[in-house]
Amino acid sequence: MASPIKILLVDDHAIVREGYRRLLESEPSILIVGEASDGSQACQSARALHPDVVVMDIALPGMSGIEATRRLLKEQPRLRVLIFSMYDDAIYASRALEAGALGYLSKVSAPEVLVKAIYAISRGEFYLSSDVAANIGRSAAQLDVLTPRQLEVLRLLAQGETIKSISEKLGLSEKTIANQQWAIRAKLGARNSAQLALLAAKLGLSC
Repeated sequence: MASPIKILLVDDHAIVREGYRRLLESEPSILIVGEASDGSQACQSARALHPDVVVMDIALPGMSGIEATRRLLKEQPRLRVLIFSMYDDAIYASRALEAGALGYLSKVSAPEVLVKAIYAISRGEFYLSSDVAANIGRSAAQLDVLTPRQLEVLRLLAQGETIKSISEKLGLSEKTIANQQWAIRAKLGARNSAQLALLAAKLGLSC
């Protein structure tokens, strides 16, 4: 018989962790080895308990779940991290996956989806809940209407660069960059620069 999948639960709400525990303990192939209420405690517990999978919230006191994921995987590269968060935005999912998480679920997911995701990432497979996958797809679709040059200009605008500094970086005239900015706003439906900056942040381009 195969060894059970060892799970570390990380959430700052004890009642939420208890709910996870009750659900997962009904699975004979899953073993809860520990719990943590913040990112620092998660790192300490992972060092001591050597779990196979960490079920991680993002909104933790102090260190975020994404930063905790990054630190955990730096210390234990073979560890699997599943983000289970109230946020279903593409930007959070993208950052979590960039940090090394193998899965991302929103907390509106059905209980059986959490179990299915744990089994999937324990095998080294990626897993996204359907709502998160759809949001990532919509974000990618929005960016697909931009040319590579417009995407580059949008990324620099989102990072706080001015038209003048972008023109210097890209070796283009300020008039060309201003025209590109106008075209980007038209394609993405942003009425002004503030709306454009907000949309860029939602699409994960401001970091």
